[in-house]
Amino acid sequence: MRRTTASTCCYCGVGCGVLIEHDGERILNVAGDPNHPANFGKLCSKGATLHLTGDLDARALYPELRLGKGLVRARSDWDTALDHAANVFAKTIAEHGPDSVAFYISGQLLTEDYYAFNKLARALVGTNNIDSNSRLCMSSAVVGYKRSLGADAPPCSYEDIEQSDCLLIVGSNMAYAHPVLFRRLEEAKAKRPEMKVIVVDPRRTDTCDLADLHLAILPGTDVALFHGILHILLWEGWIDRDFIEAHTDGFDELKRMVRDYNPAMVADLCGIDIDELQTTARLIGTSTSFLSLWCMGINQSTAGSAKNSALINLHLATGQIGKPGAGPFSLTGQPNAMGGRETGSLSNLLPGHREAGNAAHRAEVADYWGVQALPEASGLSAIELFEAVRSGKVKALWIACTNPAQSMPDQQKIHEALAACPFVVVQEAFFTTETCHYADLLLPAASWGEKEGTVTNSERRVSHVRPAVAAPGEARADWSITCDFARRLEMLMRPGQASLFAFDTPSAIFEEYKLLTHGRDLDLSGLSHALIDRLGPQQWPFPAGSTQGTVRLYGDRVFPTENGRARFLAEQYQAPKERREARFPLTLNTGRLRDHWHGMSRTGTAARLFGHVEQALLSMNADDMRRRRLLDGQLVKLRSRRGELLLPVQKDDSLRHGQAFMPMHWGDRFLKGMGVNVLTLPDFDPVSKQPELKHAGIEVEKVELPWQFFAMVEGQVQKRFETLRPLFEGFAYASFSLTGRDRSALVIRAACNEAPDATQLAQIELLLGLDTGPVVAYEDPRRGVGKRVRIEEGRIIALCLSGETAARDWLKQLWHDGTADQALRRWLLAPLSTPPGGGVRAAKTLCNCMNVSQDAICAGIDRGLDLNGLKRELGCGTSCGSCVPEIKRLLVKQPAVA
Repeated sequence: MRRTTASTCCYCGVGCGVLIEHDGERILNVAGDPNHPANFGKLCSKGATLHLTGDLDARALYPELRLGKGLVRARSDWDTALDHAANVFAKTIAEHGPDSVAFYISGQLLTEDYYAFNKLARALVGTNNIDSNSRLCMSSAVVGYKRSLGADAPPCSYEDIEQSDCLLIVGSNMAYAHPVLFRRLEEAKAKRPEMKVIVVDPRRTDTCDLADLHLAILPGTDVALFHGILHILLWEGWIDRDFIEAHTDGFDELKRMVRDYNPAMVADLCGIDIDELQTTARLIGTSTSFLSLWCMGINQSTAGSAKNSALINLHLATGQIGKPGAGPFSLTGQPNAMGGRETGSLSNLLPGHREAGNAAHRAEVADYWGVQALPEASGLSAIELFEAVRSGKVKALWIACTNPAQSMPDQQKIHEALAACPFVVVQEAFFTTETCHYADLLLPAASWGEKEGTVTNSERRVSHVRPAVAAPGEARADWSITCDFARRLEMLMRPGQASLFAFDTPSAIFEEYKLLTHGRDLDLSGLSHALIDRLGPQQWPFPAGSTQGTVRLYGDRVFPTENGRARFLAEQYQAPKERREARFPLTLNTGRLRDHWHGMSRTGTAARLFGHVEQALLSMNADDMRRRRLLDGQLVKLRSRRGELLLPVQKDDSLRHGQAFMPMHWGDRFLKGMGVNVLTLPDFDPVSKQPELKHAGIEVEKVELPWQFFAMVEGQVQKRFETLRPLFEGFAYASFSLTGRDRSALVIRAACNEAPDATQLAQIELLLGLDTGPVVAYEDPRRGVGKRVRIEEGRIIALCLSGETAARDWLKQLWHDGTADQALRRWLLAPLSTPPGGGVRAAKTLCNCMNVSQDAICAGIDRGLDLNGLKRELGCGTSCGSCVPEIKRLLVKQPAVA
């Protein structure tokens, strides 16, 4: 019998409500929850395909234990696995002290999971060495809010997007990273065309298509831009002097500093026109309500804290905070990064927005937990933590629900650290992540649709995450694994004492945790799982006795600082760590794609999510490509000071000269060579300790790899992936992806200087199912060219091209079409390499929701269809809407025939 369970999406920080359709054993479908105030039923392409992800063949199902380095992990049982982990941790702590162990956790955990980990690290182990991958995305925003406003509390709500008269979007391709919120902005702009939208981004992204003004600043110059805007606001008198005098401190110092940031200097430094700078200041200064939205382009910087504070300065100077449509509003990258911040899941924090370095805060939490004291020594942030692992200071590392062997910068050192660590525990739902390779103990965790707890989204809204089905195999909820381990460790470290982890449900954990927030800025004491079920998701603060959450903060102009006044921060512009120079003349930016998320442990199991962008590509400005004599699709070598990577290049008109872009999603699993973060640098902001993932110096050069390989195979895609991936280690270049919709295929692209050993090729063909059966084959040993295609019931099932791959797009299209005609058979048995009729361009799926290709849309435009006509006839743009900006660009390039 089909049932529906209301829960939330597990991707970005928008926190969309979802309705999971299931039969009690399997998840069958997903839809947006029309009653959830974060999305009102809307979903993006990723959220709408959640039911297609999480292939069981990619899931960790049982504990696996390796009893010595170099040995293969073997299946274990939970008691043996956790007893072993407790013994190793207890022994390590006894011999080397509590700071010889560390925990690295994730913004994808639920709040109850977070709390259990924090209590384990600080109350039981006695270390502050617990950090989260939120360090990589939101820690600079945390510092910005705390330094300027007194607390890590985004003051706005999503409804402010619709109510604002002027929006400044900085360092965020909102159309890709937070699509559902972007749809709200699009709708608001359509209803009120007078609303002004300014986008600040070095690239011209889909988000820019909505903008009245796009400031394509040079990477890393945001602080200078914000100071330059403030300079003009002061000059023109567009500031709120009454607000400044009554509710802020530090303005005079900032005023003196920004005098030097005159329009000519700032425009030159940022690489924009003076008119653009002055227009921006005028729109902000004369607006009745000014809202700023920002994401990783601000945070992932060695000056991330300064960028956040300089942006918030604009709101304080204009009094644009604490009222509808106004305020500084960070867009959170992960579904529960906010919950992690609330529970203290960064090394410098404690639960309830307390500071680990504050003695009074430590005493409050220790007293509540019933322990003598909490550790005083500073904990290690993410970059510092893995360096301590690499140097041998940290000897036992517990990693949960995150993939540092893909996501951390300077990947070579991260892999060295994980390889050298005496004991690595990985608590993970997907055994396929790069980090799992290093696990001495792999613990299978429950995933989306299988867990219960709470999450907090970007607007401080707490939702109840409900499970629809049981976790597969022996996988368990993260809080349950953590508490079970903690109880075993307690028996070794504090025998005979009452357990600190006597929790039997996630709601019991929440009930203990929420009282640590009582009286704090984020007061959750009036919330419970049951109350959220009754009233719906609620925004904090929600003190005991409340009947509804708090929509907007600081309406009373009182800030949670010692004197109740907000603070202006006066910090000079500092250039990024890596500047352009002769050896590395290009600046590499990294970012998100529309249909993938993070390291693709989940989205990488859904073939249709590869339809829009199928493989890792480097995007470059056309002039930079021309100077290097590069053509679209050619393989290039990217070099930085830390490593190198091979992948194809493509021309991108959205980039200025001297800039390059690569998506963040591909790691060593999908792209040989550790992915983009083998190039990025580990330098971090001195205050937030967030690394500069957005700005690395690189050079690009053409690579000649004459022997090429292309293969496709459908059926048991994840299993084939796992068996085939290791066979390509010896290739100079190898890339892996999926394709398909109703049926899925694994796609492999590879290249090297000369043909690999015949035995290796034979093994690859065996695993592709091309060794026996209905296989048509052609071999040309003299030219080193081979063609093999398996045809069953009139359609292609598997194929491979070796030596050269000119026909790959034609064959791929035949597979999608489900045909294997006589032209294919004639081509297979002929010495010709190119397909009949010449080259065929790979079909790009522009609308993933409705499976509409770019070719179909272009054909519709040729027939005279406008946007509404395309929506009616093809269905594109009628679901999540993420494809609409691209469709509009096609209509401009290729106007409909009247």
